[in-house]
Amino acid sequence: MQTAITLEALRKSVAKLRANGETIGLVPTMGALHEGHLTLVRRAREACDHVVASIFVNPTQFGPNEDLDAYPRQLAEDSAMLESEGCSLLWAPTVDAMYPDGFVTNISVSGVSEGFCGADRPGHFDGVATVVCKLFNQVQPDMAFFGEKDFQQLAVIRAMARDLDLTQPHVLSIIGVPTVREADGLAMSSRNRYLSEQHRTAAGTLPAEMKQAIANIEAGAAVPETLDKLKQSLIDAGFDSVDYAALADARSLALVETLAEKPARLLVAARIGGTRLIDNMAVG
Repeated sequence: MQTAITLEALRKSVAKLRANGETIGLVPTMGALHEGHLTLVRRAREACDHVVASIFVNPTQFGPNEDLDAYPRQLAEDSAMLESEGCSLLWAPTVDAMYPDGFVTNISVSGVSEGFCGADRPGHFDGVATVVCKLFNQVQPDMAFFGEKDFQQLAVIRAMARDLDLTQPHVLSIIGVPTVREADGLAMSSRNRYLSEQHRTAAGTLPAEMKQAIANIEAGAAVPETLDKLKQSLIDAGFDSVDYAALADARSLALVETLAEKPARLLVAARIGGTRLIDNMAVG
């Protein structure tokens, strides 16, 4: 596996991978890799001739009181994991390489970015959209792979790529890959390592309570009351607070209060022991 840390080196390496008309799948990450990331790499390998993975802890998507400095960085370990999965190229730019002196551009995606995590983390999705747009331009992959755990992020990226005409020629397909979960159902996340043993045990109630809420909604229970019960159940289980628990249209992310023919999604963000966990599941 090759590693590029400058844009010039990246473009030369990508050109070599494409020399015989071969396809490239991009897996953007912030490092601290786990099985969820590796699942994306495997999906990319199945669909494309080569996999390019990026590792970049993007400062523009962190708020002033968030965990940018504490976010785990383990480039050597992550690189070894990617190589063992057959990744062809690692793009690991510095902050200065990604945002050179004088950088002033910001991409803001209205609508799908404005609720949920967008409301709780102002500017977060601007940072996501901007860095992913740069990654698409830098690598120009045939396909890009993202986990569905960050469901709102996936919706923002799809809207950004559509509106800025990035799907031709840069990214033919943006693929959402189902959430990879721990044995107790908790969605895999780099931030799970922040949890103490006690908090990690309590965190396992999140997917269980979500499944119960979905079962109740699908059985005809009123959505507002069901969501209120879900929030209280999480507090009772040891969560400190619930940022949101909402039922939304799976495409537009508009709030819904009844199940209709369109696919719906239950989205939850909750805090425990100083760690913010997010999850989502299909409904109906």
